Amino acid sequence: MAKAIKKETCQYRLMAGKDAMEVLQGKWRIPIIISLTDEDKRFGEIQREIGISPKMLSQELKALEENKIISRTLYDSMPVTVEYSLTPLGRSTDKLLDEFLKWGIHFRNEIVGR
Repeated sequence: MAKAIKKETCQYRLMAGKDAMEVLQGKWRIPIIISLTDEDKRFGEIQREIGISPKMLSQELKALEENKIISRTLYDSMPVTVEYSLTPLGRSTDKLLDEFLKWGIHFRNEIVGR
């Protein structure tokens, strides 16, 4: 019986891991989230900061918005202004990204020798 419970827990954890990877996968989603960590930004600001093409940024922002990681706010101005920000769900990645970045620094030091 204990093995059945452990197996269910493992399956649940695997599914949760797959869900997280699905939302955060790819070259650009984590940099976009990091870019929005300190302040809300407009499309061009994000693009310049992380060095991504407009087409790719647009696709990635849509995916992050669909997954409720970011929100898009339209301001009624001339010209129309759009800002992107992290949602509470997006902000819940803070600790994860801190650990991820710590590991990245450790990896860079070990492998690259920087």
